[in-house]
Amino acid sequence: MNSAARIEAFLEMMSAERGAAENTLSSYRRDLEDASASIGGGLAAAGAADIRAYLDDIAARGFAPTSQARKLSAIRQFFKFLYAEGLRGDDPTGTLDGPKKGRPLPKTMTEAETSRLLDRAAEEAGGAAPDGDRLAALRLHALVEVLYATGLRVSELVGLPVTVAQRDDRFFMVRGKGDKERMVPLSAKARDAMRAWLATRAERPAFAESPYLFPASSDSGHLPRQVFARDLKGLAARAGIASAKISPHVLRHAFASHLLQNGADLRAVQQLLGHADISTTQIYTHVLEERLVRLVNDHHPLAD
Repeated sequence: MNSAARIEAFLEMMSAERGAAENTLSSYRRDLEDASASIGGGLAAAGAADIRAYLDDIAARGFAPTSQARKLSAIRQFFKFLYAEGLRGDDPTGTLDGPKKGRPLPKTMTEAETSRLLDRAAEEAGGAAPDGDRLAALRLHALVEVLYATGLRVSELVGLPVTVAQRDDRFFMVRGKGDKERMVPLSAKARDAMRAWLATRAERPAFAESPYLFPASSDSGHLPRQVFARDLKGLAARAGIASAKISPHVLRHAFASHLLQNGADLRAVQQLLGHADISTTQIYTHVLEERLVRLVNDHHPLAD
């Protein structure tokens, strides 16, 4: 069975019938030709054991799980093509498992770092802003206090309606992914920061009529998420925190991690974050594990 000819036929099908881009075709070619060269007798005639041995080989060569998964995906599609065209009577990839991809732990901040960040934001909002721009300082203070108090996604935060601040409630409803609503809390500090921002915001005629809490002269009408991310990094640097380790998403992770560290239930954190599936929230189970170990060590009568 001529593997090179079969690979060419597969690539022609991907180009003609599925409109695959040149980069995609080049990637498929590299992966399939590498597999064919590594398997005795070529790829087109390979069995499940041959492909499994090849996957073990590329893992031993140090390929990352993502690269292994990409190569296996190309091989799977190749054999589906051979089977559909009647060039093979079976699909040897049907029983193969993909490489396990470890889910990276989310970046987060310690409670001490978060306190430093919030304290610096409050200090600058109180008149110590480095460039003297009190409006920007008050806005940034409100943004970070609300983000850490609620765990909102950055898109939800910058798009908040002004009515959230005008009502001054301890809770408000936010519309998140999938157009689903959820209730989130507001701390006293966050409400104070919003009130201070709201009072100054009202002094700007360009902002006064905006329906958004954080208006801007952008296409959306509210503060772009990239501007907030940039301002947040600047604040972190001034607070003595490495700006590379902070982003709006990191503050959202800090909200969740600190809740769990202090006894919150994983299901409650899922609801606050707006995760549709508990499995998404389970990236924080390392926090729960640390808390359980500490609990046993501190309170079990037989602990050392």
